[in-house]
Amino acid sequence: MPLIDQPSLEHAVARCQIILAHAWMVRTFVKHSPEVEQFPELMEIVRNVFDLSRALETRVGDPPAYLHMLKKKIGKFRKAAEKFRHDAPLASTHTNFQQAVLSMDACVAALDEILATIPPVTPPADANPAPVAETRRVAQVVAEQEDQTE
Repeated sequence: MPLIDQPSLEHAVARCQIILAHAWMVRTFVKHSPEVEQFPELMEIVRNVFDLSRALETRVGDPPAYLHMLKKKIGKFRKAAEKFRHDAPLASTHTNFQQAVLSMDACVAALDEILATIPPVTPPADANPAPVAETRRVAQVVAEQEDQTE
């Protein structure tokens, strides 16, 4: 029996996707701003939004896997948003950058809020790409090869 019903997980994923759409718009603004040429540190938020979005987009149809990946990635995303909050005013005091910082902070807070409302999600079965039996088999083959060379 799952820890939480599937519709609730699907709703959480749908909310996260909307939040990430906002983050993507901030990413697009920053990526195409002329200030990024003079202040390349701004590209960190661009890369982090891209990384998070790409990591999650393949898991939209599997809410437990999506939320598991979000939990893994949110810390790095949070740090990038904190750095952006520091770097953006140094690059420009324009209202667009001020609003971009507020938007990114809101995205992080909203994702954190969603994760806080969801009970622990069991990681997907395929989260470990190298099962123990396969790892042992590979170790055995390596050991046999070493024995043959001696």
